[in-house]
Amino acid sequence: MASATDVKRAKRPSAAARRTGYVFGVLVNGALLYAVNVWPGWDVLPFLTDDFTQVLGLVNASIVVSLVANFVYLARDTRAVKALGDIVTTGVAIAVGVRMWQVFPFDFGEATFDWELVVRILLAVGIVGMAIAIVVNIVSLVTDTPSRS
Repeated sequence: MASATDVKRAKRPSAAARRTGYVFGVLVNGALLYAVNVWPGWDVLPFLTDDFTQVLGLVNASIVVSLVANFVYLARDTRAVKALGDIVTTGVAIAVGVRMWQVFPFDFGEATFDWELVVRILLAVGIVGMAIAIVVNIVSLVTDTPSRS
C-alpha cells in the first residue's frame, strides 16, 4: 500500500501557461470591474433589483481580490502562494454568495418557471462547493509547506 509520501502530486501546467492564465485573469477581472461599475453597469440587467446595491461592495471586493491575487501569482508562482491566494479569493466569494442569498436582489417577474428556486439552488451549491475548495486549498497549503525540523 502506498503511503501519503509516495503519492505523486498532480502535474502543474507549464509556467508559461500559468502566467498566461494569470494575465488573462487580471484582464478579465479588470473588464468585469469596469463593466459592473461604469459601462454598461449592473443596472442594465433586467432581473437585478435596486437591492443589488447592498451586495455591490462585496461583488467589487471579490473582483478586486481576484485581480490582486492574479498579480501576486505573476510575481510569485508557487503552490503555497497559489493555495493561500485561492483561500482568500474563495473566502470573499463565499461572503458574496451568502450576501446574495440574504438580499436576493433578483426579480424574475411573472415567469412561469420557478427561477427563484433555481437561483437559490445554484447559490447553495456554489457556497458549498467553495467551502470544499477552501478545505482542499488548506490541505494543499499545509502539505506543501516544508517542515522546519
